Amino acid sequence: MAWARFSSLDGGVIEGSGVEAVTHDIDDLTAGFWAVTVTFEGHLTAVRLSEVSRRGAGAPSGRADATWPGAEGEWTNSLDDTAYVEGVDEIRERIARGTVYQVNLCRVLSAAVGDVSVRALGGVLAQGNPAPYAATIDIPEAGLEIACASPEAYLVRRGNTLTSSPIKGTAATASEMLPKDFAENVMIVDLVRNDLQHVCRPGTVRVDHLCRVEQHPGLVHLVSDVTGELRDGATWHEILDASFPPGSVSGTPKHTAVQAITDLEPVARGPYCGAIGWIDADRDEALLAVGIRTFWIEREASGQRMLHFGTGAGITWGSDPEGELRETELKASRLVSLARGPSGRVGA
Repeated sequence: MAWARFSSLDGGVIEGSGVEAVTHDIDDLTAGFWAVTVTFEGHLTAVRLSEVSRRGAGAPSGRADATWPGAEGEWTNSLDDTAYVEGVDEIRERIARGTVYQVNLCRVLSAAVGDVSVRALGGVLAQGNPAPYAATIDIPEAGLEIACASPEAYLVRRGNTLTSSPIKGTAATASEMLPKDFAENVMIVDLVRNDLQHVCRPGTVRVDHLCRVEQHPGLVHLVSDVTGELRDGATWHEILDASFPPGSVSGTPKHTAVQAITDLEPVARGPYCGAIGWIDADRDEALLAVGIRTFWIEREASGQRMLHFGTGAGITWGSDPEGELRETELKASRLVSLARGPSGRVGA
């Protein structure tokens, strides 16, 4: 049976099952509770769930499941180390020419898996890498097999209040944050402020927190909060048009950053760096995470099931190519170690 588990607005858990409807049109989300994903490339899939239960703060977010066997072989990489460093150099050249200021450059790791349930992987992540915006979506009939341990809120809606909490700046410890990390965070906050102003009432968009340090398993992030009050009649279509893809995983200016991503990344990101979460149309509530720290399963034309995981870093003029490469490894190491099983390893 179709099943999904999400973090809720109060720090608890929402679980849903049963499929009432599947749509790829955001305008269809007028009633009910929907599991929602939007790929980085902009393809939306929303599933209205028939049975929904909520448990408050302190409820367990999942359980480890010993049936998760891990990947069957070596992990491959869409950009090897040399290609990634060359990509950073190319972005710095574009910055020098003035066509872009910041670009998030990513690579996708992939490994074969057998006939396994993504629910089991979701439980492993919940135990080994708890995250504030975790989600597991196991709805194969809609093409969704996703286990997400995202630390980043793309959009949180409570009535007419809309909040986005971009992450820019990652290090093993707070003392290792660089001036570049703080400058990059401020740059993306300005982008997010501009995005929200398109759908919020004039004068209501504000920065609640700027560059606070958040501790997560194995690393720390700089996180900011941008909030606004939606103008009367603002629709989800307008909200997504104004703010997607998330600025923290694209870059600024957004249109030239996305062009650089298209030029330099050899594979589509899919749900990685997109939006993953839920929309409750009856309550005017939603929690859409940025689809980072995310695994997803796809079936190739041959029938082989592949497990994918994305990792990336924000590139500015002040970026050190080798340092950015190491940041992608830092972000991936803990999660891949949880998912890959005893025989898997990250390929070159």
